Amino acid sequence: MLRTLATAGRHMAARSRVHALRRMSSGPPKSAMSFPCIDRLESRQRDLLAGPEPTYDKVVTGYSTYTHHAPFVCDHMGVLHGFDIAYESWGTLNADKSNAILVHTGLSASSHAHSHEKNMNPGWWEKFIGPGRALDTDKFFVVCTNVLGGCYGSTGPASVDPQTGERFATTFPLLTVNDIVRAQFHLLDHLGIQKLHASVGASMGGMQSLCAAALHPERVGRLVSISACARSHPYSIALRFAQRQALMSDPNFNRGFYYDSVQPHVGMKLARAIATVTYRSGPEWELRFGRRRRAPELPPALCPDFLIETYLDHQSERFCLQYDANSLLYVSKAMDMFDVSRSVTERLACQRESVVLDEPVAPVCLNEHEQMDAGEASSVETDEEILEDLVSGVRNVLQPALVLGVQSDILFPVKQQREIADILRKAGNKRVTYYELDAMYGHDTFLIDVVNVGAAIKGHLENEHLIK
Repeated sequence: MLRTLATAGRHMAARSRVHALRRMSSGPPKSAMSFPCIDRLESRQRDLLAGPEPTYDKVVTGYSTYTHHAPFVCDHMGVLHGFDIAYESWGTLNADKSNAILVHTGLSASSHAHSHEKNMNPGWWEKFIGPGRALDTDKFFVVCTNVLGGCYGSTGPASVDPQTGERFATTFPLLTVNDIVRAQFHLLDHLGIQKLHASVGASMGGMQSLCAAALHPERVGRLVSISACARSHPYSIALRFAQRQALMSDPNFNRGFYYDSVQPHVGMKLARAIATVTYRSGPEWELRFGRRRRAPELPPALCPDFLIETYLDHQSERFCLQYDANSLLYVSKAMDMFDVSRSVTERLACQRESVVLDEPVAPVCLNEHEQMDAGEASSVETDEEILEDLVSGVRNVLQPALVLGVQSDILFPVKQQREIADILRKAGNKRVTYYELDAMYGHDTFLIDVVNVGAAIKGHLENEHLIK
């Protein structure tokens, strides 16, 4: 009996402790966690519903415009019935028009590479262009364009289709880097420039500079390719795919027909955050941010909390209404498809030549049941065949070439810069200079390292011995 009473007592005491813990845990009513980052997104959504819509061509001012009036057949068989190219220039074109340098931009840059009297705002390559600088405007006539497909004055998805009177949106034809370069050479024709002193570019601009030399070897005197590639590799394709998926998943995207409604600002912000991670490097962020928090005295938050998070949030917030979402889709896809191989260049040319004007061609997209499986895809070509095809694609690129890579670049690793230099040399180019920079700024080194990048460019452009 005593054992039974003792057992019952222990059970009662245990139940009392459980009830006490329950009372303590219930405590005062709990307040939900605050989400100021989502509050800001919702506030911007309300503001955008009230209008007005962003006007991308007003982000940059002071550019000139070249209008191409003839039909322009794109590599993937779409047709533009004319197009505009926004461009800006610095320096003076000499009498025989032999001192022109064409600067090719990255994915989202405008033609405003440097300030001038029509637009005094600093350009995206401000410290590299000007008297005595890497691109010396006392010696050279420097031209920079907004790429075809962009939204800063050149014809792109946000432009009005003259055939319909409506914005193109996603009826705009798919583009390639080759298309972008061919459009630029129409501008050069208009300016009376038969041969460039140099074609210069970084990132997607480096793709364009290599492409320009391959498509028009007789019209390019020197080549500068920085942090680019001879063909897009799976890692960078995957990163840009993730950006496009984030963007297209925004309910406001509406399959690209958002111009009369709310812009897909949340998707654009997420896409830019992903991109920004690829533009810089871990070592830089260790030094710059470490594991420091914005407000270490406060409890952790799910909104931006660490300084690196606040940086990404700020950078993506600035961008999300500054650039057209469809332009991001189209131009990034052109980067993915870039391949200077001879077989690819010839196939694209064949597709263009097969187009009969005024017969619409809808873009074809494989569905999931038609996709080539990974085993089948990997057996199409051997590494030796790929290399041989790349070498054949640059067989005529024999002008002096400068290739720059950055060891901390994760988006276009130095292996891809070495590949450019290697295929040029294997193709017979005896004047290839390759530098590998030990900078900590990652892919964005070409925007930041004025001393090393600038000195390499300046030496290449001004070295008279290279042409002998």
